[in-house]
Amino acid sequence: MDVILLEKVENIGGIGDQVSVKPGYARNYLIPQGKAALATPENIAKLESRRAELETKAQAELDAAKARGAKLEGQVLYLKSNAGPEGKLFGSIGTIDIAEACEALGVPVERSEVRLPEGPLRVVGEHPIELHLHFDVNVAMTVVIEASEVVDPEPRDEEETNDTEE
Repeated sequence: MDVILLEKVENIGGIGDQVSVKPGYARNYLIPQGKAALATPENIAKLESRRAELETKAQAELDAAKARGAKLEGQVLYLKSNAGPEGKLFGSIGTIDIAEACEALGVPVERSEVRLPEGPLRVVGEHPIELHLHFDVNVAMTVVIEASEVVDPEPRDEEETNDTEE
């Protein structure tokens, strides 16, 4: 299916490009999200008249992402979580926790913009992460997880565990 891109789409093309994509991708994602329009002569003419407006909007989004990236570049996020004696967390630190920590710094970050290369963070220590704020803006950060409370599991008596005897 041929579509005209109304904004830059990663791995597909830029504004005004006429590309051929699978019909389901066009119908279910590109067109409903406003990222593309069917490649008809009317839509091509409409795009040419709106091209400057679309390019201005795309540049404004890029500038906003660069500004957010400059505020976050090189920042270190300190998060506390309950951990066991070996340094393993009870639960994990995920994209939501990192996005909330960035918001606490005064920079809004969506959870979909947080990239955790090795999945959720499950141990105490330093972890490198990346924020994908825009197609052209990636910011490297460090998350330091500290144990807020080290919980030692209580030793069990053998008598307590054998209560099933009659």
